[in-house]
Amino acid sequence: MSKYAGVRTLILLRHGQTEWNASDRMQGQIDTDLTELGRRQAKEAARELVSRNAIAIVSSDLKRAYDTALALAEHTSVPVVRDPRLRETHLGDWEGLTHLEVDADYPGARVAWRLDATYRPPNGESKLEVGARALPVVQELFSERQDWPGRTIILVAHGGLIAALTAALLDLPPQNWPILGGLANTSWVQLSSHGPGIEQPGWRLDVWNAAAKVAPDVL
Repeated sequence: MSKYAGVRTLILLRHGQTEWNASDRMQGQIDTDLTELGRRQAKEAARELVSRNAIAIVSSDLKRAYDTALALAEHTSVPVVRDPRLRETHLGDWEGLTHLEVDADYPGARVAWRLDATYRPPNGESKLEVGARALPVVQELFSERQDWPGRTIILVAHGGLIAALTAALLDLPPQNWPILGGLANTSWVQLSSHGPGIEQPGWRLDVWNAAAKVAPDVL
């Protein structure tokens, strides 16, 4: 038996590029579409991740994540389950603004937001709240999927959500959450659970910001 037979592997995949990503506009929970490059990125990531033989694919219900998840599902026989708890951070009054507009209207606020997991954009969510929203998705899979040990589950979501969920799974102190930086489009994070059960899952961070190779002429 493999020494990894009892290990639960979790991959968190960020969606492909959107026009808003390309123009540095704050998306939050606004439902934007993938660009053509974003769709190619999703296919490239799918070809890379199909070898993981995932037993479940769970996606944010926002189109940019769901369409990325569908590209992965096309390479497998695993259906995509949508879960709104995997939506991106609600950025409140910042949604729809470019980075420069936020910096002009709220001087210093984006820096504070990046460095403080308790900071809440006006009428939005803090990173701690995002982590608390997403954590039960993994806890439910842990208790419901008896076939998970020794295999892989993939969640398809958003950069802010993935960073917050990773920090929550690792039970990092709030002051340490900012050590997990941004993710490129269709990059992924891998964690593995080595603990005895849901009360002591023993999550480890294996990989941060991994990416499939994309041909230069695609970029």
